Amino acid sequence: MNSTLSLNRPVRNYTLGSFKNPKLIEARPSRHQLRSHLIDFSKLKWFRNVNSRTGSSVQQQLRDYSCESRRITSRRIRVSSNDAQFGSFPNKGGAESSSFAEFITSERVKVVAMLALSLALCNADRVVMSVAIVPLSLAHGWSRSFSGIVQSSFLWGYLISPIAGGTLVDYYGGKAVMACGVALWSLATFLTPWAAENSLLALLFARAMLGVAEGVALPCMNNMIARWFPSTERARAVAMAMAGFQLGNAIGLTLSPILMSQGGIFGPFVIFGLCGFLWVLVWLSATSSTPDRSPQISKYELDYIMNKRQKSHAVESKPKTKMIPPFRRLLSKMPTWSLIVANAMHSWGFFVILSWMPIYFNSVHHVDLRQAAWFSAVPWCMMALTGYLAGLWSDTLIRNGTSITLTRKIMQSIGFVGPAVALVGLTAAKTPSTASAWLSLAVGLKAFSHCGFLVNLQEIAPHYSGVLHGLSNTAGTFAAIIGTVGAGFFVELVGSFQGFLLLTSLLYFLAALFYIKFSTGERVNFDESGQYHSHHINT
Repeated sequence: MNSTLSLNRPVRNYTLGSFKNPKLIEARPSRHQLRSHLIDFSKLKWFRNVNSRTGSSVQQQLRDYSCESRRITSRRIRVSSNDAQFGSFPNKGGAESSSFAEFITSERVKVVAMLALSLALCNADRVVMSVAIVPLSLAHGWSRSFSGIVQSSFLWGYLISPIAGGTLVDYYGGKAVMACGVALWSLATFLTPWAAENSLLALLFARAMLGVAEGVALPCMNNMIARWFPSTERARAVAMAMAGFQLGNAIGLTLSPILMSQGGIFGPFVIFGLCGFLWVLVWLSATSSTPDRSPQISKYELDYIMNKRQKSHAVESKPKTKMIPPFRRLLSKMPTWSLIVANAMHSWGFFVILSWMPIYFNSVHHVDLRQAAWFSAVPWCMMALTGYLAGLWSDTLIRNGTSITLTRKIMQSIGFVGPAVALVGLTAAKTPSTASAWLSLAVGLKAFSHCGFLVNLQEIAPHYSGVLHGLSNTAGTFAAIIGTVGAGFFVELVGSFQGFLLLTSLLYFLAALFYIKFSTGERVNFDESGQYHSHHINT
């Protein structure tokens, strides 16, 4: 078709699909799904004076589409190879499904990969002290109970930031808050050697600042995934991000002894701190807070995300979250308390295993520090693998018609009952290899809870997922402080790790029952006071 028309010639049979001249078309992202390319109609001045009946019909059609085009952003989206491969949508609704090839090469997976890397650094910075505490205790003559206090100093700061950080995340978005958090905790990690050389108080302050900064990591992860992933992919996305979280444990536990042997006790702190600063630079330059702001995203992927998110009433469909959330209404609902209890138990088990297993293998099974780190690291690699498999299974159950409520309860039950049984086996282990196998089973099954309560935060309160995560994280931090410090005092009083592991097993069983009783996968109305109600709950 010629790019120009004579104005005194009648227009016949021109439809929207016929205007594909690249000079006339400017494809831009829209919040609404259009089957054809979008046109910059403001440039088609030759339509204004068309007087034929057909031309009038076309003009009316263009006016209708102009209403849609006002919502288009001022950016041009590049058309990638994904558009060519997936260019034909199955129906009027736009892109309805996503192949594995598209998923794994998509922009949203790049975002979750960066989140996974940040969480890996988060845990690596955190667990360095679990290894360094052994030579530090010997050098300073610290008792078991005092070593527990030093390790728990991280949790003092972690107790402060989740609620405030979650509120900031809901208000400002995950990208900016995550960048600030990683920069601050990398600085605290980098300065830890200087603090330890000066005074015990400075060391405790540095570790507390690490905790303050890391308190925003998981709320930011939840916020970014809620904006970048449709509900049918969120369990997988959370599993991928949390795989980085668990691999950070393995990286910190295995590399720290090696780096210490080459660069002294404080070598890992310097290396991991510098890596955090590098991550911030990449994150700020290569990612966007929402899909529609990304200059790299393909048109197919944007259509797919927006279409799916519209169907599930996405977080952007509501005006910006209030700076001060409705704490009283949030805490008046039992589904909130099911998440708080689940997070508390998850954190208790997580930090007890993370902080005390190197010492457990060193004191109970008499292995040296480097071997103890390896035995303690293997379970976290298992957790990364099983977490992703759990995410695939969870998303498959939902796509096949299992209700979200039942799916979350299944995942959470495996994530708590499994570790409870495995910890009982751990107490009976006679060799380091057997103990490591039981610990790997406990930690691996624990990953299923990421597809339970952790994804559930986005589902019951998409507008308050950050602050709700902060509330549950605060309860989890209290539990982690009690567990981490309590383990040291318990071992000194009773003289055995086994009794504390049995207590942890019992708590896992009780927390699983509470979650099964009170949780839901439906959106809860937090904008009205009173008992919780949602759209019908399928169990």
